[in-house]
Amino acid sequence: MLEPSDVSVTMLLADAAQVADGKLFILGGGLNAVGPRPQPLAIALLLSVPWDRANISHQWSIELLDEDGHPVPNAQDPVAVRGRFEAGQPAGLQPGTPLGVPLAINFATLPVKPGSSYIWQLLIEDRARPEWRVRFHVRAG
Repeated sequence: MLEPSDVSVTMLLADAAQVADGKLFILGGGLNAVGPRPQPLAIALLLSVPWDRANISHQWSIELLDEDGHPVPNAQDPVAVRGRFEAGQPAGLQPGTPLGVPLAINFATLPVKPGSSYIWQLLIEDRARPEWRVRFHVRAG
């Protein structure tokens, strides 16, 4: 099993993000404030996995939390995205090199309130670390 201390995570909020050919493309990255009107928002993630953890499937999720750390509801369910990732060992890569896994998650809009702050929290194998989070604020109207 992948231990949280084994993974390095870079996480940015952006206007848009996508993954193509193993690369992470970010448009308008580094946001820490949005709104007040609804707008698209993306989470760009780059996971760095140890060489010896290649070709093993891992579960991830990312949850939207309010200022008090509670899940933000969207209708009846919390705003969250889940998936799996698996780092491969590309041919020609020096053994021992950390393996990059890019992820891009895009939202058309989010159920956020002007004047409030929120946190995106990443979990890997249902475990979180304080550095696996990014905070943003919604400007007052």
